[in-house]
Amino acid sequence: MTRTDGYLLDNRQSEAAERFNAFADLFDPTTFRHLAALGVGPGWRCWEVGAGGTSVVSWLAKKVGPTGKVLATDIDTTRLAAAARPPVEVRVHDIGAQEPPAEGFDLVHARLVLVHVPDRERALASMVRALRPGGRLLVEDADPALQPLVCPDESGPEQQLANRLRHGFRTLLTQRGADLSYGRRLPRLLRESGLRRVEADAYFPLASPACVALESATIRQIRARLVTAGLATDEEIDRHLTNIASGSMDLATAPMISAWGRKG
Repeated sequence: MTRTDGYLLDNRQSEAAERFNAFADLFDPTTFRHLAALGVGPGWRCWEVGAGGTSVVSWLAKKVGPTGKVLATDIDTTRLAAAARPPVEVRVHDIGAQEPPAEGFDLVHARLVLVHVPDRERALASMVRALRPGGRLLVEDADPALQPLVCPDESGPEQQLANRLRHGFRTLLTQRGADLSYGRRLPRLLRESGLRRVEADAYFPLASPACVALESATIRQIRARLVTAGLATDEEIDRHLTNIASGSMDLATAPMISAWGRKG
């Protein structure tokens, strides 16, 4: 992530670990499928940008083995400490403001990062520059504007409240510089960056225990911001959390769009 005073989802908050776990449950199978298809293997040099949690870093470390390297960076590396052993190096780095920490990578990967970075154009250019010729870039980001609802099946007052709170969440993200329609532009942006063999797909979780866990953790993490901004009351948030816990709603996430290509 990029360091800004207004960043909404601070890694140091207690709910962040719950969110990382939910993201791993939801998106790791898709991410690992793409990374495997790109050929990640022994001896590869990989850069995991805005790593946050450890699931992708640990998977990469197993694949590259003792002859490879995985550089995991974030503005806050607190939750990466458990992975900081060879072949993994953990380093504090701001992808939106600093030069690449190294070059000549076989793979650069970022998941759910650039949508939050104010200078995402610079960030993407930095990631491309860090690749060796023939190196692979995989960028995976959400597109909340493509599917803005947490309850696509708005069948009653519980779902209506959930969607209103999701609108408040998107409002807070936009106020802090997030680009909620970034994901859909990734294929074009990768081509314009000079990458070849660009492809993309999308994964849209519609209902799962991980969606429930993610929604609960997110609402609790941004609760004070929602109330302060006048986007929700404490009573509404309590009611929504009770509705979540009841298991009566089908909760979704925004589609995650994965785009990949090779440096010429």
